[in-house]
Amino acid sequence: MIKKIKQKIYSFFSKGHSRTVLAKKNIAISFFIKGGSVIIGLLLVPMTINYVSPIQYGIWLTISSLIGWMNFFDIGMGNGLRNKLTEALALNEYRLAKIYISTTYASLLIISFCLFVFFCFLNPYINWQTFLNIPESVKDDISSVVLIIFSSFCLQFVFQLINTVLTAVHKPAIAGLILLIGQLCVLITIYIMTKTIQGNLTVLVMALTMNPVIVLLLASVFFYKTKLRNIAPAFSHIDFSYSKKIFKVGGHFFIIQIGAIVLLQTDNIILSKFVGPESVTKFNVALKLFSTVIMLFSIIMIPYWSAFTDANAKKDYEWIKASMRKIRRIWFLISIVLIPLILMSSNFIYKVWIGNLIEIPFSLSFWLGLYVIAYICLNLNSYFLNGVGKIRLQLYLYIIVCIVNIPLCCFLVKKIGVNGIVISNLLMFIGMNIILWIQTNKILAHTDKNVWSK
Repeated sequence: MIKKIKQKIYSFFSKGHSRTVLAKKNIAISFFIKGGSVIIGLLLVPMTINYVSPIQYGIWLTISSLIGWMNFFDIGMGNGLRNKLTEALALNEYRLAKIYISTTYASLLIISFCLFVFFCFLNPYINWQTFLNIPESVKDDISSVVLIIFSSFCLQFVFQLINTVLTAVHKPAIAGLILLIGQLCVLITIYIMTKTIQGNLTVLVMALTMNPVIVLLLASVFFYKTKLRNIAPAFSHIDFSYSKKIFKVGGHFFIIQIGAIVLLQTDNIILSKFVGPESVTKFNVALKLFSTVIMLFSIIMIPYWSAFTDANAKKDYEWIKASMRKIRRIWFLISIVLIPLILMSSNFIYKVWIGNLIEIPFSLSFWLGLYVIAYICLNLNSYFLNGVGKIRLQLYLYIIVCIVNIPLCCFLVKKIGVNGIVISNLLMFIGMNIILWIQTNKILAHTDKNVWSK
């Protein structure tokens, strides 16, 4: 019996197209790695709320969301590098791959330094207490907290490129492992803090932000000295003329990144402004639970982005069609699994997880369940379109939904509270999904013309 099971497992991971086999292995390993990430993430929520307070935790979430906007200042070069690097390696052009990596690192380092200098000049003139509607009872130096968060983001902005490179060379599981180690370091540090240091928002922020940066730096040194030695960045291979090629692909990703950030990262700011920091905590705790499903689906999708790019470069269209059929079936099954998660969340999961720290209404869980179904469907279509380089229609859609979503969010939050944020985003996702699903079908059938082919 055991022997037959082993044979079936071996057969599953060894038979099929080499691209599919590699994707299966990455997905299987990523399940264990992401499982660890989910557990650590769930443990961190009650630990950090207990260490400070729901209001202070909400302040951290709001500020980190706000500063997370700086990720779009890479002008899409990260995703542009991902596609160009995968194409270069598919054609065995290793010198070109090394130039792409070196040039991207140099470009992001310059951008990061300029952002840091600009923010250091601007920060003293911003009244963060008023801007984020922070109660007077919070005595932390918010300006210093913001500076710490921003500094760590500037460093992570550059160092996280190692994960892009690993994903482009079909090793997303290793990229996930790096993130897991960073989270584990955060968990250990905060646990030690709860036993030795009195609750302090500044100290908490340092632990949450600097641990991942250090892990990314050490991982970069290790991999570029070993497995990625032949494409490691070097000053001699920096050629800014190639940045145009990266930006040609990445420019559209840049607009999409801005759109995604405006669509998703404004939620905390709107809630903090119109309801208060504590509502940010309530929303994010519930979202953290349902994000486990998003993470589950992303484990499956991440290897396929670069695999689609590789297959498209080699004109292997039959493999692309077969893969999309499988992924759509998986999305449907995950959507069904969400139903018991919605029903169990308020009465059981939240109580076991966070006890009586925060009360999450069932209505928020219900809307977040629908939100996640629509969101992972958007990821399904977007990852395929990103992989084959058909992203202009996405660009147009993100511009439209960003213009519509913010005023709609503000209106609904004023009318119905936290649920308004989720409902507004859900409506945006549904509209985008209808259009992108049609575009995906047209591309798979080779009937895409005009805007559908862009």
